[in-house]
Amino acid sequence: MPMAASRSGDTMPSHAASLLVDCRCALGESILYCDQRHALLWADILAPALWHYDIDRGLARSWPMPAPLGCIGLGTDGRLLLGLAKGLYCVDIDRHRRSESVPLTRLAGVQVDDPLTRINDGRADRHGGVVFGTKSEYADGRPAGRFFQYRADRGLRELNLPAATIPNSICFDASGTRMYFCDSPQGRILRCRYDAERAQVDDIETFVVLDVANVEPDGSVVDNEDAVWNAQWGAGRVVRYLPDGRIDRIVQLPVSQPSCPTLVGSILYVSSARVGLSPSQLTEQPNAGGIFCYRAERAFGRREDRVRLP
Repeated sequence: MPMAASRSGDTMPSHAASLLVDCRCALGESILYCDQRHALLWADILAPALWHYDIDRGLARSWPMPAPLGCIGLGTDGRLLLGLAKGLYCVDIDRHRRSESVPLTRLAGVQVDDPLTRINDGRADRHGGVVFGTKSEYADGRPAGRFFQYRADRGLRELNLPAATIPNSICFDASGTRMYFCDSPQGRILRCRYDAERAQVDDIETFVVLDVANVEPDGSVVDNEDAVWNAQWGAGRVVRYLPDGRIDRIVQLPVSQPSCPTLVGSILYVSSARVGLSPSQLTEQPNAGGIFCYRAERAFGRREDRVRLP
């Protein structure tokens, strides 16, 4: 049954995130935590660049990418899966940690016959694959984007989901059989049943409708209680939705364009963006494009799923 998000009201406790990394990405996205490296990884789609932050040492660095970097996945063997514009690639950053650039190995082409789409949001499923969407860059806003699954043993398969303009919020519950996703301009998050073996979905329904006008859902992550944390572009906040769609908490950021959350124990990390902000907005939000963090009262983090790479 479709659900609408309850409003936050005036009695909800205040939660606020603070700046961690002042990287000022044009379009920071796809942040995730690698437990093997004890590091955060994220993309600056427009630079384009892959970022790495060593949590223990407090050091950040980046590698340039040859095309817009939309999504990142952790490989079971330590390599990374990267979604770059029109294709999926893998890379071993550990072998090239001291290098200024990293060599990429191509795995699959994606919508290569359509120059006005590019890979956007994506996340590993719980079965060794990755699900991602492609963004439409047509001037008329037509929904030319699609959703795909990639598995090393099955290759690239399109999911039977409606075409999208800006696919986002892709994440999975603990069972791996329920998938969340959205087309950001629609202002709602959907969910469906997900069959990883068949690359099929069914029972699509509305999970939540955002309770603020002119705000778009961006990246999401599911925590260890199967609640969904969603970064809300234009609202300067991350909202935690319980499995029944009710708002549990709102974490405010000092920037208006948070883009993607990840959870590590009790800490929420959030990427953000500067793109599209006016000079006056950038004066008010000098750290836009940075990475922000918020410490909760208990651990919500769930280990990031990994992709089996060829």
